[in-house]
Amino acid sequence: MAETTSRALALLSLLQTHRQWPGPELAARLGVTERTLRRDVERLRELGYQVDAIRGAAGGYRLEAGSRLPPLLLTDEEAVTMAIGLRVAATQGLVDGEQTTMSALAKFEQVLPSALRERVHALGKVQATTPRGAPVSQDLLGRLALACRDHERIRFHYVAASGDESDRVVEPHTLVAAERNWFLVCWDLQRADWRTFRVDRMSRLFPTRVHFTARELPADDAAEFVRVAVSSVPQRFEASVILDLPLSEMQANFGPWARGAEAVDATHTRWPIGGESLEALLSALVWIPAGVGYRLDGPAEFLALARDAAARLAAAT
Repeated sequence: MAETTSRALALLSLLQTHRQWPGPELAARLGVTERTLRRDVERLRELGYQVDAIRGAAGGYRLEAGSRLPPLLLTDEEAVTMAIGLRVAATQGLVDGEQTTMSALAKFEQVLPSALRERVHALGKVQATTPRGAPVSQDLLGRLALACRDHERIRFHYVAASGDESDRVVEPHTLVAAERNWFLVCWDLQRADWRTFRVDRMSRLFPTRVHFTARELPADDAAEFVRVAVSSVPQRFEASVILDLPLSEMQANFGPWARGAEAVDATHTRWPIGGESLEALLSALVWIPAGVGYRLDGPAEFLALARDAAARLAAAT
């Protein structure tokens, strides 16, 4: 019976990966005869899965949507991603969203293995929502979140923006989503100082099983600490905007994005901008309030791009 159940689950997994499977190929993948395959298909149908059988040379087996929701077969990564998605949905202000999603989440987490449930709970405490920058595996995020929660030292390999590679040993504090990427805020034992690391540049993570007493972060908020750290990193392209605003008024309008601004005189402010591309510099200009005059000061290629963009906008309107 156990072998039959295991084979049925293997069949379901295969049906979920392809639109349609030829019968002989599917039977060969499972190591059974086509007659046994037909019996296994019938077992899936009894469980509520709509498996269609198409005759002919171009035929085969295909998994279709049924009339009721059957049991789902998910990988560990898919299960964690689904649980995190339910947690996010509960906070998005959907009509009946919190009640429905939390109910679904409770049922879902009830059947999760304890290791996956721990990972989901740790990720649920991460600051901010998932950024749309460099992709990061849920497994890596989950392991980092657990290390932050449990105050466990970790080792990992890191590739900096310059291309320099190093192996680090740190005491993780928290994960933060900022500037379109995930960052780990931690105490770097080799540097004896606080550091931030982009998670997408980390690999070969190794938990040491050495626990530590949490240190006090030198900032009121980890997300603000990351913003300050990121803003201090030299950018590939840099320029300045001279605004027709006094420094105090500019700071009131720009909030945290006013970092680095300085007064030119009583009525003008120099605002530094930077980015990994010339287009990123141009996009910073949307922060300037309507009606505020300004001029640009920067590399010739950036000024040429700004002139071209202005001409195309004028033509479009």
